[in-house]
Amino acid sequence: MRVLVISPNFFDYPQVICEQLGKMGIEADWFDDRPSSNSFVKAIIRINKNFISKFIEKYFQNVMQIIGGKKYDKVLIISGQSFSFSEEMVQQLKEKQSQAEFILYQWDSLENFPYIERMHKFFDRCYSFDRKDVQKDTYIQFLPLFYSERYERIATQHKKEYKYDLSFVGTAHPKKYKYVKEMALELKGVFPKQFIYFFFPSKLVYIYRKIKNVEFKNAKYSEFNFKALNGAQMDEIVTNSKCVLDSAQANQNGLTIRVIEMLGAKKKIITTNEDVVNYDFYRPENVYVYNGGFDSNNVFFKSPYQEIEDEIYKKYSLESWLKTLLNL
Repeated sequence: MRVLVISPNFFDYPQVICEQLGKMGIEADWFDDRPSSNSFVKAIIRINKNFISKFIEKYFQNVMQIIGGKKYDKVLIISGQSFSFSEEMVQQLKEKQSQAEFILYQWDSLENFPYIERMHKFFDRCYSFDRKDVQKDTYIQFLPLFYSERYERIATQHKKEYKYDLSFVGTAHPKKYKYVKEMALELKGVFPKQFIYFFFPSKLVYIYRKIKNVEFKNAKYSEFNFKALNGAQMDEIVTNSKCVLDSAQANQNGLTIRVIEMLGAKKKIITTNEDVVNYDFYRPENVYVYNGGFDSNNVFFKSPYQEIEDEIYKKYSLESWLKTLLNL
């Protein structure tokens, strides 16, 4: 089987996905869903991609040229807020690969990225990580995110002492920034050893957020990082963390990939996402839902991590996720 994958170049997820496809005996070609990972381009696409429409068009035509005479069995587009292709471009791709099944996976909620809804007509199957999107549109199927094999390896590394009581690594979305800072501060007494890494794709995005969002009014430049951590760095942080913090973006009901990855790593997690209690892997000993305060007598703080059934655990693996998307 040959699969064309178009997705955000986000951390090392494209590489991990394509490596897993290779292990499954599937040939995969991957392309970024935007013309460049340059910080300026990333920022402009998020603000208004029409400013660089010619640049996007040139990039798309280059992709089409590289693909050339190749014929794919499946075209998998993993869409997020960085998705830059127009409806006409997706239509052109569909005409060029008319023999392929087109599959869309929504990595961001429709409320935060309504543009992608206009793309649904080009796809044979559509999936979303957000339960609310599925309830709004019966054409979309519900499929949570995944954890990769690296988190299964972390799960085997048991420690008696941890370098960090809690950690957070993630993009500094306004709501996420607000709640992570709030949670970290409130937990300072019980979890004093903390590693917090707020990431912005560029200084331009930082300036934009600083001007637009009230959450960043008193934020200091020194709080933020403009270089994404690589896979090895993330592994080191998660392995050496007793607990991980998580906060969803505003208007997002779907679980972040961090929640699923901590399931894979068998780590305790504190999240602001109340919908997590509706998932089959939820255990109060492992997951704490923050809604403005902490109860130090809660079973989460009193009990060790509780193992979950192997069938449920494996259901959220990257291999299982890909098998569902590709209908294998």
